[in-house]
Amino acid sequence: MTTTALPKLQFAIQLVGPGQLRLNAEKPVPAVGDHQILARVECVGLCFSDLKLLKQFSAHARKSEVVRGLPADVLAQIPSYVPNDKPTVPGHEVTCRIIAVGPKVQHHKVGERVLVQTDYRDLPTANSNSAFGYNFEGALQEYVLMDERVVIEKGTGERYLIPVPEHLSASAIALVEPWACVEDSYVTLERQAIKPGGRLLVVVEPGHRAEGLEALTAANKPASILNADPSQVAALPNEEFDDILYFGASADTINILNDKLAANGIINIVLGGRRIGRPVSVGIGRIHYGMTRWIGTVGSNAAESYAVIPQTGEFRPNDKINVVGAGGPMGQMHVIRAICAGIPGLKVIGSDMDDARLESLAKKARPLAERLNIELRLVNTQNNPLGEKFSYIALMAPVGALVATAIGQSLPGAIINIFAGIPAPTRHDLDLDTYIANRCFMFGTSGSSIRDMKIVLQKVVSGQLDTNCSVDAVSGMAGAADGIAAVENRTLAGKILVYPQLHELPLTPLSEIGRQYPTVAARLRNGSWTKEAEQELLRVAG
Repeated sequence: MTTTALPKLQFAIQLVGPGQLRLNAEKPVPAVGDHQILARVECVGLCFSDLKLLKQFSAHARKSEVVRGLPADVLAQIPSYVPNDKPTVPGHEVTCRIIAVGPKVQHHKVGERVLVQTDYRDLPTANSNSAFGYNFEGALQEYVLMDERVVIEKGTGERYLIPVPEHLSASAIALVEPWACVEDSYVTLERQAIKPGGRLLVVVEPGHRAEGLEALTAANKPASILNADPSQVAALPNEEFDDILYFGASADTINILNDKLAANGIINIVLGGRRIGRPVSVGIGRIHYGMTRWIGTVGSNAAESYAVIPQTGEFRPNDKINVVGAGGPMGQMHVIRAICAGIPGLKVIGSDMDDARLESLAKKARPLAERLNIELRLVNTQNNPLGEKFSYIALMAPVGALVATAIGQSLPGAIINIFAGIPAPTRHDLDLDTYIANRCFMFGTSGSSIRDMKIVLQKVVSGQLDTNCSVDAVSGMAGAADGIAAVENRTLAGKILVYPQLHELPLTPLSEIGRQYPTVAARLRNGSWTKEAEQELLRVAG
């Protein structure tokens, strides 16, 4: 049902192929099917992940087909399900209002204002999860269609469309999503043992013994254990094993075992007092998108390695933190979160290679750091390379070489947070000898959960967090493609917001908005975006 007269056509940004972004002023507004929900988009934020989708298109881990969770005949009934080479609509940081529902919709109603949890973890693809704005159309359009069979979490029955209060700005709500992705990287629980009921592969090189195996499998019994000779591993199926215990130090064998690790799997390298002796090609893209994990010990007992795994990716007291790429939109969030974490003794270094981005960060972060008595340094590493080591390194750029550098900069027990989504197939040579000797742990997370969204939303509602501090520019549909280009070219330090109902507004940095809209600029607060500025923009630019 609907109480609103709908137009037949709408403005939309469509991605039709790699690098092929189009503004379509005549995209049909879809009719709702029995199980479907139509929402009017109020605001959508642009994300670096939009750029990754733009470059990779059908090769992106989230653009491929759903492999389980819903039958093919159900998916075929959803017009906004657009896997593989089908054109899609990007945009996943969104506030919208439900304006129509189908007759069989049970848990959503017309008039609700909602925040969209966009990571559909119940609907996996071959190498990741389905997601709104990827293999399901996203929010860079005026109206977006969703299906209730997709946006209800299986098991819990929780809604992916989270009701939000009316008093918050659309921008503050939309920016909960990127902040929730940041939150997810610190609060997701890590598996710290062999997976009970999983598939275990054990490979032992000549001269090594499988020490600790019996105790490990007794405590957490796998469903199957395959013992393979190193000469046999190449013939094993790829992405098959939840745990791999490798007793040896052959780089060639480890290179092969890399491909045998299943999503969410752990590979444990037990060196037995030996050294690998050269870099190993590691699937670093799957650490983020497949949540694979690498651990090891220089000793002979496989049980020793699991002590390396932290419960979560949260900071620890007295951590010395380096946020690499700190001046970008997501890097700024990580720095601000570290400052506000309330964990004693933290030292925060924000590193970047752009003075303007660092200056933007300084305006937001230094007052917080001074008020909370947190040591903060912002460093342009192009001019002042960091010749020091860290106990926590968070990587904001999807560059494999940064993972290798982080290992070289690691203190004993270092955590390496691969936050940026390095493309899933990417491998890079890593010094695993140093990684294992220093008892490092590298991890990645992708997207966020309903829990993360609710944590951040509550911080916004209570006033503990102002997500609008991230905003650097606003746009209508006419400037959305320019906004994505600005993300690519790093010409703006903070977040870019698109208001789809504003068809003609070009990309406009907040620093320049007063030239055309002085009444909007007058409603900024110390140069920052506000609800009052948003309301005035919609009035004067609509």
